[in-house]
Amino acid sequence: MRRESHVRFCEGGGVRFPSATRLVMGFQHQHEAEQCLAAWRERLGQFGLELHPDKTRLLAFGRYAASDRKRRGEGKPETFDFLGFTHVCGRTRSTDRFWVHRRSSMKRLRKKLAAVKTELQRRWHDPVPEVGQWLRRVIQGFYNYHAVPGNWESLRCFSREVCRMWFRRLRRRSQKRHITWARFAPVAALWIPRPRILHPYPYVRFDATHPK
Repeated sequence: MRRESHVRFCEGGGVRFPSATRLVMGFQHQHEAEQCLAAWRERLGQFGLELHPDKTRLLAFGRYAASDRKRRGEGKPETFDFLGFTHVCGRTRSTDRFWVHRRSSMKRLRKKLAAVKTELQRRWHDPVPEVGQWLRRVIQGFYNYHAVPGNWESLRCFSREVCRMWFRRLRRRSQKRHITWARFAPVAALWIPRPRILHPYPYVRFDATHPK
């Protein structure tokens, strides 16, 4: 069966296609990006599909984006979100070379914190060791994905907010005496992992996989 017939058959039968994976494409020249975008829209239109207007855009990104925008009297280079990270044009501190900063998307971060808060409410009266073990797994799982070079501040923000939510829950649960931060600090140090970078720099990973 041809692809065109298959697409028309599914659309006629009321079958909804899942959202396609987001794609980031890089081009050296602006006219090449514009030509590719126009060709892509035309190709998808042949199957009755279209690109999402709010999630499809062209932006200047790369080592020359900041200097080009400054020469035109514009602000800082635009950023974009991809795979849970906000990608920013930056520079290294030591060598002042171009570097793509990857920071945890604030939308994803707030969503994850809201889910942790809801689960803490459900586990309100559970023993402290059980809640601590669960929080350790949650935070370590967040580190395993988001602990990329340059994203230490987001890791620290996530662990700090989780500690604050846990501390407030324990204070509200206590009926005899309030739990002070001095008493809670050893508990947090026991169960909350400290933020640290787990993933190597891209050039280190590439050299390890493909040595010269």
